[in-house]
Formats: sequence, structure tokens, C-alpha cells
Amino acid sequence: MTNISIISHKRVKALRRQNNEKTIKFAIALAGSLLAVSAFAQSFPNRPIKLVVPFPPGGVTDIVARTLSVKLTEELKQSVIVENRAGASGAIGAEAVARSAPDGYTWLMGNISTLAINQWTMAKLNYNPSTSFEPVAMVAVQPLLVVVNQTVPVSTLSELVAYAKKNPGKLNYGTAGSSIHLAVEYFSGLAGIKMNHIPYKGSSPAITDLLGGQVQVLFDPFSSIHPQVAAGKVKALAISTAERSGIVPKVPTVIESGFAGFDVSSWQGIVMPAGTPKDIVVKMNAVINKALKSKEVVDRFAQFSAVPTQWTPQQFGQYISQEQQRWSKVAKDAGVVPQ
Repeated sequence: MTNISIISHKRVKALRRQNNEKTIKFAIALAGSLLAVSAFAQSFPNRPIKLVVPFPPGGVTDIVARTLSVKLTEELKQSVIVENRAGASGAIGAEAVARSAPDGYTWLMGNISTLAINQWTMAKLNYNPSTSFEPVAMVAVQPLLVVVNQTVPVSTLSELVAYAKKNPGKLNYGTAGSSIHLAVEYFSGLAGIKMNHIPYKGSSPAITDLLGGQVQVLFDPFSSIHPQVAAGKVKALAISTAERSGIVPKVPTVIESGFAGFDVSSWQGIVMPAGTPKDIVVKMNAVINKALKSKEVVDRFAQFSAVPTQWTPQQFGQYISQEQQRWSKVAKDAGVVPQ
């Protein structure tokens, strides 16, 4: 019995010694890896960065991306190149980024459609908004404008609702993405009306058809549609956020127009492929937030009533999750069937 105890004790000592050696080796390897990642992040970027905009040129997401890319190029001393990959409410561009190498050199200018709503409106989505990306930085929030073609005989939102009720099936509304589709369905549910949905790949073709009379109603990001309002080519009936815009102070909010609870914003934010090193995410968050504070970006954003944000990656991730839950309920309540 004594011999067995001695042998067991020796074995335990040997195992402990082996484990200690393995632990030390692992710690050294881990420290080396962390130092390598840290060194990589410090030297990052050392070549141009691609910023994918999953919508056509000229829309709000494109304008936000190009405005920010100029300042980021200056800050990083590397080119931040905007690449438009439009289609399927942003899903094509988002999928391309999700499948890219997680090395920090491919970014997505995501938005409410690609990160919060597509999963509730599209039957087949080849990326997961919750797991395919690393949230980096929230960039901007701006209102939608509710506008109508000049031929529609209304001048207020309540008059539009009354007209829609008297003329069921007569009004067509255009949308440049799944987010606006759900926003209009949300409003229609509150107002008790039904309009015909005409989807578009972006704001530009939707606005063209609004001016041509193919669609009569448009809910569109401020930056895209305001030039037409300012030119008197379309009529602005309401603004989608809880507060009015200083650029069009006479345009009431949807809430002020009698539809309580309607507070909807268009938003954009930068994400990278899942698995991108955390050091790079943190570093780029700081650089982007610095750029968003610059006078050039603030002044440009103000021209289309956009508000720049300075959130951490964690805050942006939490916001995306909240928006996903919010629009899931809206889609269900509106009876939207994924297509």
C-alpha cells in the first residue's frame, strides 16, 4: 500500500510539473499572439480600405459614405474607397462583405435595412445580420420625408389619409429598401389605409417615377428627396421623426399630424466581417468617431438633417439588436410575408 501511495504521489508531482510547463508555454504563446495582434493593429492600415455601399450612387447611404470616406482618408493616410454593390435591399453588398476576409480592409456601410430589417422581409438571406458582422461605429441618423406627387390633391398628411380611404387601391407608394417598406406599412396600419407597394433598387429611380407619376407617394430619406421639395417638384407633407427639421421647419411631424407613436429614422453604421481582430475594431471606432466630430462632416451632414453619432462598438451592437426586435414586431403586425 505504501509503495502504491509513493508511486501515485510521484505521478501526481510529474503531472503537475508537466501541466505547469504546458501552462507556461501556453501563456508565452498567448502573450506572443496578443503582441502580434496589437502590433498589427498599430500598423493598420497599410493599404487602401474598401467601403462597400450596398445601394446605388446618390442615395443617403452613398452620400454618408462618401462624406465620411474623405475625412477617413485624411485621418488614416490611406485611401478609403467607396464601392457601390447595389441590389436586393442591400443584401447583395452585405453578403459580399460578410464573406470577405476578416482583416479589417473590407467595410460595409450598413443601414437599417441590411442590419435590422431584411431578415424579416426576405425569405432567403445569405448572411446573418446578428452574427456575420462586427459592429464598429454608428455613423448617422436622419429623418424620412413623406412626400407626394404634385398631382395628388392633398396638402397635409391627414388629407392624404382621407384621400386614400376614399380612393382605395388608387395610390402607389415607392420604396428604396426594406426599411422604408416596413415604415410605410407601419404608418398605414396606424392610419387604417392600404396603398400599392412598388419596390425600387434605390432612391433615384423611385424619385424619377414619383416625378413621372408612376408612384404618387414616397417615404424617403431627407437627403435624397429634399432637393425635389426645395425645387417645388413634390409636396412635403410630414417628417418621420419626433422633432421637426430646422431645414424645413414648417413641415410637421407625423405625430403632430395625428398619428401618435410614429417615430422612425433612417440610420447608417459601419460593420466589418465577423472575426475581425478586436484591436482593429476599437482603433477604427476611435478614428471614425473623431472624423464624425470634424467640422467638415458635421456641416455636410447638417445639409440633409443628419445627426452624426459617437458610439462605442458595444453601443452600436446593442442598438442593432433593439432595432431588429422592433421591426420584427412591425413586420408581424403588418402581416408582411418574406419574399
